[in-house]
Amino acid sequence: MNRHGHFDVLARALHWLMAAMILAMLFIGAGMVVSLAWRPTLLDLHRPLGIAILLLVIVRLVNRLRSPPPPLPTDLPAIQKLAAHASHWLLYALLFAMPLIGWAMLSAGGYPIVLFSGVHLPAIAPHSAGLYALLRPAHTVLAYILFATVLAHLAAALYHGWVRRDGVLDSMLRSGAGAGHPPRDVPEAE
Repeated sequence: MNRHGHFDVLARALHWLMAAMILAMLFIGAGMVVSLAWRPTLLDLHRPLGIAILLLVIVRLVNRLRSPPPPLPTDLPAIQKLAAHASHWLLYALLFAMPLIGWAMLSAGGYPIVLFSGVHLPAIAPHSAGLYALLRPAHTVLAYILFATVLAHLAAALYHGWVRRDGVLDSMLRSGAGAGHPPRDVPEAE
């Protein structure tokens, strides 16, 4: 159990790397919708970035199981603890599902899945106009849900950092050594 009140170095590095990638992906996705001129270039960025996010979320899940996150403050209301856990697992699910749905959508549409020059991914769904028509709006709806979840995550982080000042935000910003905040309440070992 992670008992030092902070996330490990790998968890923090993956968090911030993926945050930048997800933010970029949201802007790239929005750009693909509004600009026909930039669409091919943005698609060339969107596909490999989506696969990179898929691979990194797998690494992140393995690391989370290996090194669990620090406990939430003991005085945090139960509903907020539930919301924190639910939103984290929703983020993991979305970051896993969205690239797979995008990949399956392209496969169903009969499009090549080009990561970069000479590297193509195999199709993971049968060529089917009906399946493509189902997956395309699903990918879009999940993007909106991801955007809303990211905003809620950011709002919660700022709430913990600026209002509660309970060390939750600090646990992801830096290591436990000399962090400047007292450690959060940690349950005694059983």
